[in-house]
Amino acid sequence: MDQDCLFCRIIAGEIPSSKVYEDEYVFAFRDINPQAPVHILVVPKKHICCACGINENNSLYVAKCFEAIAKIAKQEGLMNGFRVINNCGEDGGQTVMHLHFHLIGGVKLSEKIL
Repeated sequence: MDQDCLFCRIIAGEIPSSKVYEDEYVFAFRDINPQAPVHILVVPKKHICCACGINENNSLYVAKCFEAIAKIAKQEGLMNGFRVINNCGEDGGQTVMHLHFHLIGGVKLSEKIL
């Protein structure tokens, strides 16, 4: 855990969140600034800075995030589809330097990314 990391502190329960899923590897909670009716952040419990920080020693956490995404999507009723977004680095729009995936759905999303 990184004491300076917002998401590590949320995972540790030091900062409240609206948790929707948790297991040994993953913590997921509702985004405080949702961009769609369903907007959930799916976060590995191991601190990984960003997609560039994924390696053979921590990639299991990423796989577990995607397993959790499938479960959460079903739990949230997103059977017609959803989007998973990862922002990497400052130019990629990452604002919290802890790897996370945005699970977005609940409406028909545009094909445009930007």
